Amino acid sequence: MSEPVLYIVATPIGNLADLSARAQEVLGSVDYIAAEDTRHSGRLLAHFTIKATMISVHDHNERQRSEHIINLLAAGNSVALISDAGTPLISDPGFHLVRAVREAGFRVSPVPGCCAVIAALSASGLPSDRFQFIGFLPPKSGARLQALQPYVAHTETLIFYESTHRIVDSLSAMAEVFGGDRYAVIARELTKTFETIHGDTLTNLLDWIQADANQQRGEFVVLVHGAPAVELGEQVDPEAERIVRILAKELPPKKAAGLAAEITGEKKNRLYQLLID
Repeated sequence: MSEPVLYIVATPIGNLADLSARAQEVLGSVDYIAAEDTRHSGRLLAHFTIKATMISVHDHNERQRSEHIINLLAAGNSVALISDAGTPLISDPGFHLVRAVREAGFRVSPVPGCCAVIAALSASGLPSDRFQFIGFLPPKSGARLQALQPYVAHTETLIFYESTHRIVDSLSAMAEVFGGDRYAVIARELTKTFETIHGDTLTNLLDWIQADANQQRGEFVVLVHGAPAVELGEQVDPEAERIVRILAKELPPKKAAGLAAEITGEKKNRLYQLLID
């Protein structure tokens, strides 16, 4: 590692055997390792007998640490950035650091590996040609519902992260916003001993997870099937359009579209798409 480079190194999301040979080589050769939690990452490094000087880089000190790491690079050192699990920057710290290092003129090089988003998608059975990663939803109920609303008519697979304490509330919000009959997949504790990948309608998933407290534990990826695509050339019935526009003056788009669909027999998704367009 004679060249000053910031390496972005993916680490295992559960199974330590998933740390690649190249990642081990890089981590064992750099001058410094920047870690989200030095105690947590210290156990990983100890397992592979990797000794390195560690620097703490987390959400609360990232901007301050960025200047320090740039100074280390300027002195000719190489640095590896790792998160607690998976690929750094994916719902983890590192964005400000990477941008600052690139702006300072130093090379940033990825060392690919585990990423829970891609691991879950690959095994979910949901369409993988187009997807959108949204990450964690807001912790408060009202903000959570509001955050989900813009994705109601999206046709690509939607991917969320969720924690033990909020998985039930998030599934409930998804069922309310997307409809209980929307198909989804829960991927829990990926690559770990109690790995679970289970698909069903959002209503059934909610019942399933509420009935088993053990399934509420761990780290979750929730994948939601996209909304049915509106075929090109399809036209909304003029009377249905008139009714939904009247209702939308008093109701949120989702409720207006649902009520107009009941009245007219028009597809709810098509009416909703018309309103948000």
